[in-house]
Amino acid sequence: MSLRHAFVHSVFLVTAASIAAMLSMSAEPTLAQHNGDKPFHALVTDAKDMQTDLKNVVFYWEEKVSETSFIPHELKHLPVKRGTATVNIKFDGVKQIEVTAAGEKTPPTLHITLTSGKTGDFPLAIDGSFKGDSDFGQVDLPVHGLKKLEFK
Repeated sequence: MSLRHAFVHSVFLVTAASIAAMLSMSAEPTLAQHNGDKPFHALVTDAKDMQTDLKNVVFYWEEKVSETSFIPHELKHLPVKRGTATVNIKFDGVKQIEVTAAGEKTPPTLHITLTSGKTGDFPLAIDGSFKGDSDFGQVDLPVHGLKKLEFK
């Protein structure tokens, strides 16, 4: 009876492990969608009218921790100011961004057109750049050097 009990126990463990593996594989795509892993694609025009087709677009900025270290941040939203509030506009809802340069120490103003057709003008909250992949390699485009970004 002990041998039979051990056999039943091992069959149970193998079945449970198989079910757990199948559940974890089927849950992965759902988790990726909830974590904002959707890749974004945009056509970017810089201040010199050069156009770059950019895939896997993120907004990149570095948080200074000390004189010699920083924390990199890659976002799928754009932090802008609206009065004293910081608004994080998700790339999902953006159709186009037009950049108007400002003074030397003043952040650029962004004219944002949403996919719903609504528009608004906002100063950039954090100095950063748009990063992504082009056919020629990874690209880093500072916001203050851009004219327009059109999401596809």
